[in-house]
Amino acid sequence: MRPASDAHQSRLLYELCALLLTVLRASPDDGAVARPLLPRHVTPAGVASMLLGASMALMLCGSVTFMLGFFLMPWVVGLGFLFLFVGFITNLSGIWRDIILWPSVACSASDSPKEAPSPCT
Repeated sequence: MRPASDAHQSRLLYELCALLLTVLRASPDDGAVARPLLPRHVTPAGVASMLLGASMALMLCGSVTFMLGFFLMPWVVGLGFLFLFVGFITNLSGIWRDIILWPSVACSASDSPKEAPSPCT
């Protein structure tokens, strides 16, 4: 059984959709008897309730979007920090490998037959 607030929200959304469909409804069916179209009079209360319903729907959708972002933002930040940490560790191991293997790289670069013998050997 749904709580009373959910039933109330569902009823409000149903009424809002019904009001919007009534306002946006096309001309009468083509098969209907042709009668002169009288201009529809929209009351100020109808416009106010339509705008109130539209603003309520936007507020509900906006608050849901905000809550999703609010709950998911720590996961996004955590994932970003994880990638940053993994990238740092990957580069750190490359830097240490270059520091440790630097003498052997320097010696292999200077081993050419045209130059004088290197002090590495």
